[in-house]
Amino acid sequence: MSELSTRPAKAPALQTGGAPADAPQQYLTFSLGGEMFGVGILNVKEIIEYGTVTEIPMMPRFIRGVINLRGSVVPVVDLSCRFGNELTKIGRRSCIVIVELPENEDQPVMGVVVDAVSEVLEIPPADIEPPPSFGARIRADFILGMGKVNGRFVILLNVGKVLAADEIAVLAGMGGQGAEAALAAA
Repeated sequence: MSELSTRPAKAPALQTGGAPADAPQQYLTFSLGGEMFGVGILNVKEIIEYGTVTEIPMMPRFIRGVINLRGSVVPVVDLSCRFGNELTKIGRRSCIVIVELPENEDQPVMGVVVDAVSEVLEIPPADIEPPPSFGARIRADFILGMGKVNGRFVILLNVGKVLAADEIAVLAGMGGQGAEAALAAA
């Protein structure tokens, strides 16, 4: 006679990047407008000090401009503005996180302006809740999940959606053909 397991069923775990579903994932966390956000560490190429950003005319407001990163032109997105808020006020701890977008062959890297980088956290999938269906201050499709860390939530971003090149190109096209060409050149 076999015994039945009395262990409670576990909630389905998020799986990212081909890792086992129950393996903890690492996220670079940063503050933006008083909230804590995180992006998968595998998407982060580097973190640089906020420096000279060259503005491009007729771009959507959330595109701060472009930077020269070791000879490559990299577009810089203001995440706060992308989320529908005001432009990020550049301070002493402001920096640009260079994010790799492997599914985007046209523009494989983009920079995002953040208030300050915090730390790299390992968050087990069991501590990640699905995105809220309402009440969030940013679009639900921008949120990969809500990580629970020390009694607080970290909003884990879906960088593929936040920095979707096709959507950015459509928004740039609304500003005129010159903006679309500039984005394509960047």
